[in-house]
Amino acid sequence: MPTIPRIDTQHLSIPRLGYGTWRLSGAEGQRSVESALALGYDHLDTAEMYKNEAEVGAAVAASGKRRDSLFITSKVWHENLAPDAMGRAIDASLRALKTDYLDLYLIHWPSPEMDLDSALKALNGLRESGKAKAVGVSNFPAGMLRRALDTGVPLAAVQVEYHIGLSQDRLLEVVRPAGMVLEAYSPLGRGEILEEPVLRQVAERHGASPAQVALAWLLRQDAVVAIPKAARESSQRANLDALPLAAKLTEEDVAAIARLPGNNRLVNPAFAPDWNS
Repeated sequence: MPTIPRIDTQHLSIPRLGYGTWRLSGAEGQRSVESALALGYDHLDTAEMYKNEAEVGAAVAASGKRRDSLFITSKVWHENLAPDAMGRAIDASLRALKTDYLDLYLIHWPSPEMDLDSALKALNGLRESGKAKAVGVSNFPAGMLRRALDTGVPLAAVQVEYHIGLSQDRLLEVVRPAGMVLEAYSPLGRGEILEEPVLRQVAERHGASPAQVALAWLLRQDAVVAIPKAARESSQRANLDALPLAAKLTEEDVAAIARLPGNNRLVNPAFAPDWNS
C-alpha cells in the first residue's frame, strides 16, 4: 500500500494526492470510495452540493480505518454563507459523514450577494469550535483571495480548477507567500487535455499514460495538491502511480508542458466570479 506524501504548513498537514468524489453517489459511488480507501488513498474530498456525503461516510465506516488516519474535506454551498446557515450546513455534513470534525471546510463558491467578512468570520468560528481543523475557500480568483486573506482569517487552502490547460500562476503568487496550499480539481481537464501532443510525447518517453503525466506535473509543484476523481479501481491505481513519476519528470518535460496555452477553463457556471479580478 503506497504512502502518499504530505504538504505541511502552519495550518494543516494534507496528503498531496487526494480522491475527488464529485458525481460518485449511491451504492456504486460508495463502492468506488471503498475501493480508493482500500488502495491507500487517505484524503477524501466531498461537498454539501455533491449530495454524497452519506455515501462517503458509509465507505469510511466500512473501511475500518481510524478517523485520525484520514483527511476529509467538505464544502458549504454558496446559498448557505450566512452564519446561521453555515452552522446548520456543517452540522448536516458531519452527521452525513459520521464524524465529529472535518480536516478542511471550504466555501465552495463565492456568491455575488455574500458579505465576505461575515462569511469568513463564520467560517473561522467553525474552526475555533473544533468542527473544522482548518478552513479555506474554493473558486476564489486571485484578487478575491487577497481580500479574504486581508481579513486575518487563517485560510489554509484554496481549491480551483487547475490542469495543464489552465494556468493558475496568478493565484499561486498569492497562495505560496501566504503559506496556503492550492488544491487542483479537474486535474485531468475532464479528459479533454489528454490528447495534447506534448503530453503524449512526454508520456511515451516515461512509459506512462498522458493522465499520469498530467497529474505528475501538478504533484511536483510547490504547494499544489491534486484531487482527481476515478470511479474505476484501475484508474485509481493508475493515479497513484503518478506519485513516483513526479520525481522522474525532467526540467525539459516540465518546461514543455508549461509552455502550453493556459486558458482552457472548463468549469464556469453562470454564478462564477470574474476570474480576472
